[in-house]
Parts: sequence; C-alpha cells; structure tokens
Amino acid sequence: MMRSLWTAASGMTGQQFNIDTISNNLSNVNTTGFKRNRADFEDLLYQTVRMAGTPATEETLVPVGEQVGHGVRVAATQKIFTQGSLRETGNVGDIAIEGEGFFRVLNYDGSFSYTRDGSFKIDSNGQFVTSQGYRLMPEIILPEGFLRDTVTVTPDGRVSVRIPDLEDPIDVGQLEIYRFVNPAGLQAIGENLFRVSAASGDAIGGRPGFDGMGRTLGKFLEQSNVDVVGELVAMIVAQRAYELNSRAIQTSDTMLGIANGLKR
Repeated sequence: MMRSLWTAASGMTGQQFNIDTISNNLSNVNTTGFKRNRADFEDLLYQTVRMAGTPATEETLVPVGEQVGHGVRVAATQKIFTQGSLRETGNVGDIAIEGEGFFRVLNYDGSFSYTRDGSFKIDSNGQFVTSQGYRLMPEIILPEGFLRDTVTVTPDGRVSVRIPDLEDPIDVGQLEIYRFVNPAGLQAIGENLFRVSAASGDAIGGRPGFDGMGRTLGKFLEQSNVDVVGELVAMIVAQRAYELNSRAIQTSDTMLGIANGLKR
C-alpha cells in the first residue's frame, strides 16, 4: 500500500482539527474576556532509508541521508492571552482587567476558578457574583440602601459607594487579581472559567496595578481577542490544505489503479 495514502490522511485529520479550533474562536467572537485558541502541529516519525554519514567509498561519506515522513499530528492547543479591546458599558457591575491577571471566583464545591470575564452581577445581598452565581473573591458586599450609580472601582482595585445621608463615599472592599507563571497551562472548564493545573503553577495574588498585575477599570468590559479577519484567512488556508491532502489521496489511488492494471 502506498505510504502517501496514510500520510495525506493524517493531513486531512489535522486540518479538520484546525477548522474545529477556528470555528470555536469565531463562535466566541462576542464572548466577554474570551481568549483565542491556536492549534500547534508536529511532524510524525520518519522512516530512515539511508543515514547521513554512511560510507560511500573508502574515503567519502554520504553527505545527506534519505528519510521519508509519515504525516502530521496535533501537538497542542494553546490559549493566546493577549489583551482584548476594552469597551465602556456604564454598567456598575462590569469590571475589566487591563494587563495581566484574572479574577478569582468561588465554585459551589468550595474550590476556586479564575476568569477574565468581569461582567459581574449584584445579587440580593449586594454581593458581586458571576452570571452563574459564583461569588467574586475576596467578597465585595455593598451596604444596604447604596446608591447604585455611585459604585466606583479604582485602577488599584478599591471599591467604593455612596449611601444616603452621607456626603462622602465609603470603601466597601478591595479587589485582588491573580496571575500565573504559565497562563496557557490553565484548564478551560467552560462558563468563561479556568482551573489551576500542574502546568500553570499556583495562583499569585496581588493588588491591581502593583507587582506586575493589571489595572482594574470599572464600568468597562474586555472583549474577545479573536481577530475575525485573521481567523477567516486561517480558515481558507486550512480548507485549501485539506483539499490538497484529499487530492494527494486521489492521486495515490490513481497510481495504484495504474499499477493494478499492468497485469491485464
């Protein structure tokens, strides 16, 4: 059986995975804080027909060997944590991170997750929570009777609000954000959340704007970092690569048909 059939088949499988990755990026183009995925590929093992350096004569060596590749496979899918554009919303629960860092939220099972999605809601207890009800940590609880339009988040993470009968705003909490040695090693678990893994390293907490942490911007949201034009170009390239691999299979099949017809 011709080696090229399986080699081209691996190329088709790889490009299908590439299209799956691009499709996920495009489907999340409007997801707050979403970070695009990139599929990385690597070539498969090579069959060595002749080693480089094999003696050709008593005095000379073969300068270049003979190797035949066996195709491609997916090596990794990597999250690209570049900054998304910032959009002013005017909503008091929206907080964006400009720079490095994640918000920490408390899961229902007591574990922690991390997110770049700062579209928080204020629940009946005056507490900042995600759309799924996970509490922002450290907890930010607004006092009873607060004036909603007076909620303010400073670049260093201080949250203040005004209440009736008081002229000056009062501080109600201090935001913390967390960064990782290898954010690409975080495990995406859906709902715009990430979980710590052995590859990401432990979370390093800090105050926004200090020690390499990003700043917090109240009434702003970070948009997805997906470049629609770039993804469409990548999709065209993947489609053509898939087509070329299928053409290689057709050519190999034609050659096998010719060889099979020699007996007639």
